[in-house]
Amino acid sequence: MSDPVHAVCPHCAAVNRMPAARLGGGAKCGQCKARLFEGRPVDLDEAGFERHLQRGDLPLLVDFWAAWCGPCKMMAPAFADAARELEPHVRLAKVDTERAQALAARLGIRSIPTLVLFRGGREVVRQAGAMGAADIVRWARSHS
Repeated sequence: MSDPVHAVCPHCAAVNRMPAARLGGGAKCGQCKARLFEGRPVDLDEAGFERHLQRGDLPLLVDFWAAWCGPCKMMAPAFADAARELEPHVRLAKVDTERAQALAARLGIRSIPTLVLFRGGREVVRQAGAMGAADIVRWARSHS
């Protein structure tokens, strides 16, 4: 039996405890019954970010972006493609820096898009600037 892993539901924010071996294969939330991983980034506000960061055991890869940012818009499809490849071993999320200004300031996000990889509630590495899907996947795997 594998060690248990805590995964936060992207729909209801419930924390689900399960064997690591069950992460794939359509794992569902024990509370709302929705799929825990859908192969796409999760949109998070500040409270959602804190919940995933502090309660989830999976590495959390966050794209800090804004709607007015051209490179952010260009990178969005690549980030979605990376989610399909990296989940369920990495949770991918997007945080709109315009709606979460306090969070962006606290984390020192000075340019967008910025990708930040967190593990165990702490920042591991960050990368500013737009990237393609293959580069995002390679970068995330090399640091997670």
